[in-house]
Amino acid sequence: MTRPVERCAWARDELSIGYHDNEWGVPLHADRALFEFLVLEGAQAGLSWSTILRKRPAYRRAFDRFDPRKVAGYGEAKIAELLANEGIVRNRLKVRSAIRNAEAFLAVQKEFGSFDRYIWRFTGGRPLENRWQRLEQVPVRTPQSDAMSKDLTKRGFTFVGSTICYAFMQAVGLVNDHLVTCFRYRELQ
Repeated sequence: MTRPVERCAWARDELSIGYHDNEWGVPLHADRALFEFLVLEGAQAGLSWSTILRKRPAYRRAFDRFDPRKVAGYGEAKIAELLANEGIVRNRLKVRSAIRNAEAFLAVQKEFGSFDRYIWRFTGGRPLENRWQRLEQVPVRTPQSDAMSKDLTKRGFTFVGSTICYAFMQAVGLVNDHLVTCFRYRELQ
């Protein structure tokens, strides 16, 4: 008899299980994918991640597959189009934040050569390994996410508070926050 697969308790439905098993915590180094998660984590503020996962395909279409050059060039007509798009979170501040963050993202790329090179500095260039036994032990922010938030804000990014930054760090593999009982914990070490 095969044992059931143990995974982090938050992965409960088909969509979140697929995300957990294939994406969450996998170290990302592609700038466009990093930009996508930065926008999506900002959009998630005050909402559930499952809401954002359901809306992710619509976000990809609406935001030109998260091409930061295109997003940085959005004007008022495109903002109005986005605010009318029922497939995404229609919050004016969050939409404008995505555009502002695209502009800041391009500036970081210019300064550091890539956003990847910049963002991985906050963990010394490799994933931070945690050893959480229970979901309640996982923090919502850390000194690294505090530093990231502060630096991103200084560079003009918005919707990048420390809690959002930590969720971003977890999503893109800057930190391995899978529980030690989860099958993905060892796979990502």
